[in-house]
Amino acid sequence: MAELFSPLTLRDVTFRNRVWLAPMCQYSVLAEDGVPTDWHLVHLGSRAQGGFGLVLTEATAVVPEGRISPQDTGIWDDRQRDAWARVVTFLHSQGAAAGIQLAHAGRKASTYRGFPGEPTGSVPAEEGGWTSVGPTADPFPGYADPRALGTEELAGVVRAFAEAARRSDEAGFDVVEVHAAHGYLLHQFLSPLSNTRTDGYGGDFAGRTRLLLETVDAVRAVWPQGKPVFVRISATDWTEGGWSGEDSVRLAAVLADHGVDLVDVSTGGNVVADIPVGPGYQLPFAEAVRSRTPVAVGAVGLITDPRQAEEVVAGGQADAVLLGRAALREPSWPLRAAAELGLTRREAPYPPAYSRGTWDDVLQPV
Repeated sequence: MAELFSPLTLRDVTFRNRVWLAPMCQYSVLAEDGVPTDWHLVHLGSRAQGGFGLVLTEATAVVPEGRISPQDTGIWDDRQRDAWARVVTFLHSQGAAAGIQLAHAGRKASTYRGFPGEPTGSVPAEEGGWTSVGPTADPFPGYADPRALGTEELAGVVRAFAEAARRSDEAGFDVVEVHAAHGYLLHQFLSPLSNTRTDGYGGDFAGRTRLLLETVDAVRAVWPQGKPVFVRISATDWTEGGWSGEDSVRLAAVLADHGVDLVDVSTGGNVVADIPVGPGYQLPFAEAVRSRTPVAVGAVGLITDPRQAEEVVAGGQADAVLLGRAALREPSWPLRAAAELGLTRREAPYPPAYSRGTWDDVLQPV
C-alpha cells in the first residue's frame, strides 16, 4: 500500500487516504444569496467519486460582506446550511469526508470573478457590490478602498465564524477549516504589511495573531470535540518585512495549543509579490511546520504527479496533499494515481460502479 493511500485519523474522523481536494472558489452565477446549487453538488460530488479522501468546499463566507465575489457561497443562514447538507450527504455516500472552509475576504471582498473576458477589480454598488472592510482603510492594489473595522466590530466577526461553524456541524460536515491565508481578512490581520493598527489587534506578533486565535477558540468551542479543526495559512508573504516562514512555525505551535488539528500550508496573496512558482514550491514551508511543531500538516502547490505526491507523504514533508488546479483538470486524479502506484482493486478508492476501471481488472471480461 502506498503511503498516499493509507488512512489518516484526526480526532474521531478517519480519512480514507491522504489525497484531498483543496478549496477552490467556483464563482457560480447560480449561487444566489450564497446558496450552493446543483453545480456545487456535481463539482464536489464528482471529486468524491474520483477518490479524494477529503473534499473541501470553496471559501464559504460567514457573512454576506465576507464573500470574495457576489457569486460566492455562504453559510450565514439556515437556507445555505440545508443546501450544503445535501452536498455533504452525497460526499459521505461516496466514502469521502466532507470539509467546509469558513472565510471572510476582508479588503479583497466584492470583486469581479475574473473569468475570461470579464472585468477585474472591485464590483461597484450599482452592480451588486459593497464596501469591503479590513484592518485599516488601505486597499489591496487595484481594489476599492475598504473601511477599517472598529475594535468593537471584531467581536462580531468572531461570532460570525462561530455561528457558521455551528451551522456546518448541523449540515453534517466532518471538518471545518478557518481560512487565514491568501490575503483575506484573517491573513490581513496577521501580516505587518496590511495590519498597521495600534490597538490590541495590531503591533507585535501577539496583537496581529489575536483575531485569528479568538476566532479559532470560538469555532472550537461550538465544534464537536470529536471533529478536527483545520487552519489554512499563507506561510510567507514573499516580501521583505511581511509575514514569514518563521512566523508560521511559531503560529502553528500556538494553534496546536488552541485545539487546531492540522495546518494547511499555502503561501502568498496578501500583497503583490514575485513568487518563484514551480513544482512543489511551497513544500519547504509545510515541512518546516511539520518538523518543528506537534500539529499535522497539509501541503499544496503544484503537486501534480502521483509519485511526487507519494514522496511528500512517505518522506514526512506533510501528512496529506491537497490538489487544486490538477483536480479541476482531472476529477478522478486519485484513481489514476492509485493505478500508477500499483494499487489493486481492493486498495484503490474506486466506487463499485467504476471498479472495472482498476488496472488489475483490465484483462478481465466485461
